[in-house]
Amino acid sequence: GFDGIYSYGVAGSIMRKVHMPDGRVKILFQGLARAVIVTAHEGAFPRAVIDIVENEGYNRLKVDALMDILRDKIKQLSSVNSAFPIDLLRTIEENDEPHRIADLVSSMIKLGKTRAYELYIENDIEKRLLSLVDIIISEIESAKVQREIHNKVHSKIEQTNKEYFLKEQLKQIQKDLGVDTQREEEIALFREKLERIKKHLNEDAHHEIKKQLDRFARVHPDSGDANILQSYLEWVFEVPFGKCSRKKLSVGDVARELDKDHYSLDKPKERIVEFFSVRELAELRGVKQKDSKGVILCFSGPPGVGKTSLANSIATALKRPLVRIALGGLEDVNELRGHRRTYMGAMPGRLVQGLIEGKKMDPVIVLDEIDKVGRSQRGDPTAALLEILDPEQNNHYRDYYLNFPIDLSKVIFIATANDVGRIPPALRDRMEFISLSSYTPNEKYEIALRYLVPQELKKHALKKLEFSITSPALKKLIEEYTREPGVRNLRRKLASLMRKTARQLLEDKELSKVSITLKNIESYADKKVFEISPVEDAPHIGVVNGLAWTAVGGDVLTIEAIKIKGKGVMQLTGSLGDVMKESARIAHSVVKILVDRGVISIPQASIPLSTKEKEEKVEVSASEIYKRYDLHIHVPEGATPKDGPSAGITMATAIASILSNQKVDNKIAMTGELTLTGKVLPIGGLKEKLIAAYKAGVKKALIPVKNYQRDLMDIPDEVKENIEIISVARIEEVLKEALL
Repeated sequence: GFDGIYSYGVAGSIMRKVHMPDGRVKILFQGLARAVIVTAHEGAFPRAVIDIVENEGYNRLKVDALMDILRDKIKQLSSVNSAFPIDLLRTIEENDEPHRIADLVSSMIKLGKTRAYELYIENDIEKRLLSLVDIIISEIESAKVQREIHNKVHSKIEQTNKEYFLKEQLKQIQKDLGVDTQREEEIALFREKLERIKKHLNEDAHHEIKKQLDRFARVHPDSGDANILQSYLEWVFEVPFGKCSRKKLSVGDVARELDKDHYSLDKPKERIVEFFSVRELAELRGVKQKDSKGVILCFSGPPGVGKTSLANSIATALKRPLVRIALGGLEDVNELRGHRRTYMGAMPGRLVQGLIEGKKMDPVIVLDEIDKVGRSQRGDPTAALLEILDPEQNNHYRDYYLNFPIDLSKVIFIATANDVGRIPPALRDRMEFISLSSYTPNEKYEIALRYLVPQELKKHALKKLEFSITSPALKKLIEEYTREPGVRNLRRKLASLMRKTARQLLEDKELSKVSITLKNIESYADKKVFEISPVEDAPHIGVVNGLAWTAVGGDVLTIEAIKIKGKGVMQLTGSLGDVMKESARIAHSVVKILVDRGVISIPQASIPLSTKEKEEKVEVSASEIYKRYDLHIHVPEGATPKDGPSAGITMATAIASILSNQKVDNKIAMTGELTLTGKVLPIGGLKEKLIAAYKAGVKKALIPVKNYQRDLMDIPDEVKENIEIISVARIEEVLKEALL
């Protein structure tokens, strides 16, 4: 049918007909003129009557102007599009027939079928030429864009090829001259190093290092990636893969080294030796550490008691390098785990740097001040420490910078902390704590004689004969010039004495020796720092010695109470925390009950009477004593914050003393939590508290019965010999011992 046939077409003659092998027919057709279907005849073979389309007349002047524009645009198009033949340009220039030119130009432009048909049937030559000009203008713009893109791409490829050929030529020239093969040598050296450590690497590690090494060999030396990859490979090959200490683990060596370097600390030393006994036995019997469930040691205690020096002794005994990682104030988790290589200045984490620094895969790593790790928006380092300190996981520890797992199971981790309570519970669970308590004055004296004085003599270039300090003078220096649980300040004081000695020896050539005695110590040492105030000289009403624990050791707190006529109100001062305030209220209630029951006897003379009661000589109830007096309890020193329940029995004794007008034994000190029913509950930090009591001159100490049964073995003999330690289970027992 005629549905799929355009009404306008080309009338022409068939010049040749050829039958193709595949059944198709090839026809050579010569067009003669434009034609239009006038009448269509449907049937078995569609036929039509056609008429030749005659060209319309036109305004010669207008058409000539349009032809000039068209010729100009075609020239522009041919300059940017090489597909336009020169013969066609010449024909257009020489021909004046607008319809012929329009047909020629239309045939050379790539047009869509619909657009081409619209141009073909257009009989108005002016409109036809205008349409052609528009099409050619858009073709020029398109050709320009294509040419610009092509030029850019071509110049870039050309530049890359040029650089490549120049580099190849340069390489060949350098090879011929035998100069500057540094990069190739560097790559060869890296490959050699990789081959050397291959047997000590797991599959992931070897794959990652090889991949980065191959990339490094491919990249241009001047590119930014080359520097990043070189830094990475240098860090990787500094990690001591496969290097371990040759010395076998020996418990005997550890015990000898600890005894040589540290006086006292019997419990901690015993626990350390036990820890390494398990390790040595596992090593001898071929049990893997993962199977023997190794734990991480954490030395906890006040500053200056020897936590870090114990770790040093362990490293010395094992002949292993010691690496110290200070965790105090660490906030960024990437400091531990390494920075990703995408960042400028990225580097491995502190642990990998520690292995590099120690030059062994099994150093002793001291995680100092693990309780002072910070937490910020950059992550929580304690969470990363969970993996590091877990023997189940740390054999596949992944550093972000290296990007492959490293075995940390051979490393001996030792943590130190001042306050165990500040360590997160999950991290606490992975460690075994060895508590180091404050030193007694006698222990400090022995440490000074055995270690501090000889070490400081050496530091100050003094001979043994040039400096001496008498035993009484050294004891006075310890007790009156230092205030600390450890021996750091004592070392500083001794250093100060030796500096003065060195100066005197230089100024006075005839002087051969300086002796520090009780008589001249004040001229050499600075002002006194009374470590713990001595107890009161005489018994007082309402003044009781309590025992407290602080992060720097024990202390003796004097709790004072007074009564003022009032309505039974109690006032508390001395910067007390909520728990301590509650303890005071419990103590007040317990004493009221004891007064009501007659356990605490209240003289009638102590109860203030009204005028009427005095006239009538009325005998009032003992319970009126706490209703007619206000109490004020104060715990010096006011600026120091205090908290905790262990002052419960001390406050109860102070209240009972002030209400009953009975003096309290000034040589007694006490500690214990009090319940509303009058029971005395156990407390913590007993060793430090009793050491403080001993230093303050206390002769009798009252402690909870459970502490007496459980903790008495930890108390130094020196303290037990000088203080009578009495266990108490109820408040009545406390008052019986304390009140005179």
